[in-house]
Amino acid sequence: MSTKAASAPAASPGAAKPVSYREALTQAMREEMQRDPSVFLMGEDVGRYEGAFKVTRGLLREFGERRVVDTPISEAGFVGLGIGAAMAGLRPIVELMTVNFSIVAMDQIVNNAAKVRYMFGGQVACPLVVRMPGGAGHQLAAQHSHSLEAWFAHIPGLKVAAPATPFDAKGLLKAAIRDDDPVIFLESEGLYAKKGPVGGPDELVPFGRAAARRAGSDCTIVAISRMVWITLSAAEELAKEGIECEVIDPRTLRPLDIETLAASVRRTSRAVIVEEGWPECGVGANLAARLYEECFDDLDAPIARVSSADVPMPYAKNLEMAALPQPADVVAAVRRTLGAR
Repeated sequence: MSTKAASAPAASPGAAKPVSYREALTQAMREEMQRDPSVFLMGEDVGRYEGAFKVTRGLLREFGERRVVDTPISEAGFVGLGIGAAMAGLRPIVELMTVNFSIVAMDQIVNNAAKVRYMFGGQVACPLVVRMPGGAGHQLAAQHSHSLEAWFAHIPGLKVAAPATPFDAKGLLKAAIRDDDPVIFLESEGLYAKKGPVGGPDELVPFGRAAARRAGSDCTIVAISRMVWITLSAAEELAKEGIECEVIDPRTLRPLDIETLAASVRRTSRAVIVEEGWPECGVGANLAARLYEECFDDLDAPIARVSSADVPMPYAKNLEMAALPQPADVVAAVRRTLGAR
């Protein structure tokens, strides 16, 4: 594998006990707001209510209303405010209550934030972070269960992060806040309670560097965000059959560490891609195309993809689970790829 890949991190020397993904994000914002007075937070219910998912807990009390700002229910309005603040030299963190609400702010994100540096000839930066929880599994039905990674990764000028672990949630968010370009920071609602080690105040996770979550020689599985954990469960089941899968987490989709993904596929000669989004024109489709371009002569089987069903997300729990990728779906895809049905 390329030496560029990062293995799953261990706790730093002297680090505190493992914390939740939610608290890792809170730590990142608190530390960056303490470090840089130009960093501020705004969004719906981020202050007194401490966020819909309690990610902003304690920040209003510590930093006050000038730096933790509750906004009206107008995503287009306050995302636009964030863009203007960023252009003026501040570093806003904008929290949308859910990724679904970004749809009403897409003009601001796509036509303004993503294009500011290009249209001003590099004279103006837009150091904006837009944090958005998303994904399904909580019976929030068709309008509140989106995984829109592919939408944002499609847009030149945006950077897109999709962390799967508390360590990456903290390290990538700190890197995003310090970045001079707009960053779409996608958080899986299903991971907020996940616990693990995190880095210290000066530990950042660089964009464009994938992580190897599990070593293996029989098949490469590329998994996005929460699907990393679904895939690791599947890999353990496959290991009982003597099938060893390497699990790679891209961590960021723009920039994408295609070198690490391709190096793994060249060694295993097989690939499965797992995402929570829809299959048509999704992240998995793009990754498959990129890997075919890089590794066509190295592949011993077609690349397989696992995604959510190509339907609006059902409300009923049994139907929601049927629509979402499960470990059994990943196991079946790997078996097909190996020719062992």
